[in-house]
Amino acid sequence: MFTSRIELLQCMPIFAGVREDTLQWLLGKAQECHISEGDYFFRQADEAMYMYVLESGQATVRKTWNEHELQLGTLSAGDCFGEMAVIDMSARSASVRAETDCIAIEISSINLHGICEYDAGQFAIIQMNINRELSRRLRMSDEKLMRVAVHESALEDELAWPKLFSV
Repeated sequence: MFTSRIELLQCMPIFAGVREDTLQWLLGKAQECHISEGDYFFRQADEAMYMYVLESGQATVRKTWNEHELQLGTLSAGDCFGEMAVIDMSARSASVRAETDCIAIEISSINLHGICEYDAGQFAIIQMNINRELSRRLRMSDEKLMRVAVHESALEDELAWPKLFSV
């Protein structure tokens, strides 16, 4: 089981380039988390203490806005989530709900930051990888936001066009 988890982590952008001994150290302190279909790993605004690596199952990322819960994305085996709140020490920005029974590796912020004492160089690699992943996600969000803005602008132009020629 430990070997398959190390292989799973090594395939993830956040743990790319991290040595096996460092991953063994981290996994030795991590917990296995079982979440039943329909239950939440965490909810928006919860205190953040853990990040997760999904080993099996499927989950959705959801955000509540104006009393409506919107689905932002889908997670499957090999995806990690919750790292943003662990890094910035803020409340959860979204909820994650299990759509099927899920098993995940639960990594505490204390243990993640403990890697710094174990090996500062390996900690720097993980931090750099997390920053890259968060930047990638920010770029994707910016792109989606731009597409919405362009679509709304085009729709406004389309609706305004007949007014230019009305008498």
